[in-house]
Amino acid sequence: MAISVVMPALEMAQETGKLISWLKKEGESVAKGEPLLEIETDKAVMEIESPGEGVLAGIKVRAGAEVPVGHTIAWIVRPGETPPTDEVTAASGRKTTSSVTTSGPASPTVTPASAATQSATQPIKISPKARRLATERGVNLADVRGSAPGGEILASDILAAAEARSSASAAPADSGSTISRLMAERTTQSWTTVPHFFVIREVDASALNAARQKLGAEIEQAGGAKLTHTDLLIALVASVLRKHSRLNASWIQESVRTNPDINVGVAMAVEDGVVAPVIRHADKMKLSEIALLRRDLAEHARSGRLRPADLSGGTFTISNLGMFGVDAFTAIIIPPQAAILAVGAIADRVVPVGEGSAAQPGIRPMMTLTLSSDHRVVDGARAAEFMRDLVEALGSPQKYLDCYTAAE
Repeated sequence: MAISVVMPALEMAQETGKLISWLKKEGESVAKGEPLLEIETDKAVMEIESPGEGVLAGIKVRAGAEVPVGHTIAWIVRPGETPPTDEVTAASGRKTTSSVTTSGPASPTVTPASAATQSATQPIKISPKARRLATERGVNLADVRGSAPGGEILASDILAAAEARSSASAAPADSGSTISRLMAERTTQSWTTVPHFFVIREVDASALNAARQKLGAEIEQAGGAKLTHTDLLIALVASVLRKHSRLNASWIQESVRTNPDINVGVAMAVEDGVVAPVIRHADKMKLSEIALLRRDLAEHARSGRLRPADLSGGTFTISNLGMFGVDAFTAIIIPPQAAILAVGAIADRVVPVGEGSAAQPGIRPMMTLTLSSDHRVVDGARAAEFMRDLVEALGSPQKYLDCYTAAE
């Protein structure tokens, strides 16, 4: 039986994906789980694995095409089998015709108002997101030709129409890549719909520096990756999250959903924006394992080779700009997560050392942590308690990291 290859939905609210390249040719054999094609989303270029074993046949979409989620783009068939040509129901719930062939990038066309592309007697085919964008940006749907199979108008068509309209009265501007454009849209949506609030703590990083120096040498000598402050933060944050389930929860369908696993995302800068690959089950991993996985994910992010699984399932995110010399900043939450931790640079500062009246001025390596929380999920007291426990963990990492010996 033929197996359909569809454009996958890799992220929330994703409507389309751009086909970058086929990694197999028509007629070539392919094994289940073998890399089959590359697609571009708003975060990265990702390899998509074959959903089954057989022969790649009936390729309907060529490199460069923008394809709606759920649209059948090829088939995996048995040797000698003919790929289906009948209508299929896409995973997105829309119907697409598998005999449609896209020979290049889907190019939304904006026409003058006097040449409307939709008949007054025919309903306009448009996705809900595209309709919302049209209302927000004042785009006349009659002036837009949909780029999806069957003429359906997508969000990208509305954005193109709005841009074309504004370019008529303004100088041309660089619209950036797909990743940067869509990242801007997602962060805008988060900032305008998620009720952010912030809790800030200054931390003495002396113990964290000592842990990195001691444990880093041991991990590298054992053949592991170079240990970073981010690796230690991932391990300590994951450990503290065990006690604070609300910080590891999500806001989904107007309610709070507690996540059973602790999957820590790590924000990383790439050429066209920021991605946040995920360290899954971070609370159950050894520090050396976290360091190795974080290093590999960073390399894949820089080369645009992150897989869908690398970017999905995050329950809490850390964004560390300390290596750029940033003292402190606030980060935007990644929905449906409930919180994100912004980490500033470690810098020597004059602070009180000692207790009460015996305190004296001293120089200590200090670090500023800023927790952004979704107030629908986390209240101020819960956020403050989480930060209190995290500061304690940073002050005594030996109590939270299993790589210390029992004697210590």
